[in-house]
Amino acid sequence: QVQLVESGGGSVQAGGSLRLSCVASRASDSGGCMGWFRQAPGKEREGVATISTTGTTYYSDSVQGRFTISQDNTKLTMYLQMNALKPEDTALYYCAAGGVACYLLSPALLSEWGQGTQVTVSS
Repeated sequence: QVQLVESGGGSVQAGGSLRLSCVASRASDSGGCMGWFRQAPGKEREGVATISTTGTTYYSDSVQGRFTISQDNTKLTMYLQMNALKPEDTALYYCAAGGVACYLLSPALLSEWGQGTQVTVSS
């Protein structure tokens, strides 16, 4: 099983920035798609951004143009640069790996999950 550890969450005012990091213990055998997902209280987990084995990135409409997903050369560390944060971005953010069909941004298609890191944006 792949261990995923997120860091970088915190509290910030609207308009601010945060950078999330995710370190994987090894590459997943289940698929090369990795991504960030989030879950706000009372809501379903939703896709934020994913990155494929070729480096192609996908974003939800709600974060397009504000968030940037990236990986280091080993593809074991993944980042999410979040700019122009809004109160509606407040959620528990999860790192995920071992996925397929990155373009679908579907939590159901990734098999490995971190514990999550809290992001709180105040107005």
